[in-house]
Amino acid sequence: MSRRAVVIGAGLAGVLAAAALSAHADEVIVLDRDELPDGPEHRRGLPQGRHAHLLMSGGLAAMEYLVPGVPMRERLLDAGAHEISLSSGLLALTPEGWLRRWRHPGPRMLTCSRALLDWVVREAVLAETKTVIRHAQGLALLGDARRVTGVRISTEAGETELDADFVVDASGRGSRVVHWLESLGVTGIEERIVDSGLVNATRVYRRPAGAEHFPLTILQADPYASRPGRAGMVLPIEGDRWMVSLAGTRGAEPPADPDGFFQYMRDLPHPILARLISGAEPLTDVHTSHSTQNARRYLEKVQDWPEALIVLGDALATFNPAYGQGMSVAALGAQTLSHALAQNGFTAPGLSTKVQHALAAPVEGAWSMAVGQDIWYPATKGPTPTRADHVIAHYSRRLLKAATGSHTAAAALSSVTSMESTASALLRPNVLLAALNGPLLPRLSAPPLTPAERQTLATLDPGQAEFF
Repeated sequence: MSRRAVVIGAGLAGVLAAAALSAHADEVIVLDRDELPDGPEHRRGLPQGRHAHLLMSGGLAAMEYLVPGVPMRERLLDAGAHEISLSSGLLALTPEGWLRRWRHPGPRMLTCSRALLDWVVREAVLAETKTVIRHAQGLALLGDARRVTGVRISTEAGETELDADFVVDASGRGSRVVHWLESLGVTGIEERIVDSGLVNATRVYRRPAGAEHFPLTILQADPYASRPGRAGMVLPIEGDRWMVSLAGTRGAEPPADPDGFFQYMRDLPHPILARLISGAEPLTDVHTSHSTQNARRYLEKVQDWPEALIVLGDALATFNPAYGQGMSVAALGAQTLSHALAQNGFTAPGLSTKVQHALAAPVEGAWSMAVGQDIWYPATKGPTPTRADHVIAHYSRRLLKAATGSHTAAAALSSVTSMESTASALLRPNVLLAALNGPLLPRLSAPPLTPAERQTLATLDPGQAEFF
């Protein structure tokens, strides 16, 4: 008997879910309302697509698991992505000071445009699995509160019904799954939103000659300063380009005009980004996005979850993109689905309930990291911080301060940020001791640049070379 799986949404989460389903279904159909580009180009249905994205090593490992035999890392690097060590390959100014660059090996991440990453992954999945993509929009779920049996869709030819033995909603931030479930009789779904009002503003520049090896540079916002947060980063992407992404919470939003964009950069807590960009050639306009709120649907708490339905990726939870974990959470979610299918079979009773519960684990880690900081900005819309939030914030700040001069603390944070470890790693005895002891090395008064990097800055902005 032929088995069909339908995935709503052809973004990263949807394509990876299709890869997970492909080993168990005879036919996998992915639906998307956008006409997908033939190459690494931006598309309308991805509001954050023009802004900075970081693929953490935990997410990359999940991708390679989902498409066995495909060296995803090598494909991305061949396409122009950059691999950066979290331990030694970046300059990061945190609310507690500059992080040191350690010689010890540590987790790595990949940087490139979101358009390139989506295209490389999509092409790999389509080539290696029984997945097809159709230009159609999901309108409603078919079935009832006990089992989903398909999707009502809209195509160029009109509305029709598409039967399915399994449905995955990976339609992103704009998912209407709560409304669809209510139409089937599944009600009382708990939702939570924490919105710092963050605005992203991004512009792409030609990388200056001689700056080929300059590290990714990031100035983090301070959520504990009782004022709106301001942040910025310069990261390398494909095509010998730099992506410059600025971010400000409610009350400190970066502007979209080029002059205001550069002035905002100059007003950040440290001038290094403005120094880097002072002589760089802009290649694009400034693009802004307001799609940055943390929003979570607690579907794992639904008592009688319908069979044959899974919700993952941004349709399940979205995170402030400043923390760089959304793509990795989506990949880990698809891997969770793949594990469950391999262990329980495609039509095992209760499979969807088990998977939806398991999906909460990677979501919870990223949610805690994002919300645990965003709730402290003065104009954030959401629940008031609890006593537990105060305790967590106190420990997080102490651990981050320790990380500026303790490799043990820095390594633990890198492991969790990269999603190679869960947040519980921050409570191991050696990490607790590191947080208690604080930084073992003195605070850095300037970014930890190598002599070659200092020379690069001197070349890019000769008038300010002595500052570094």
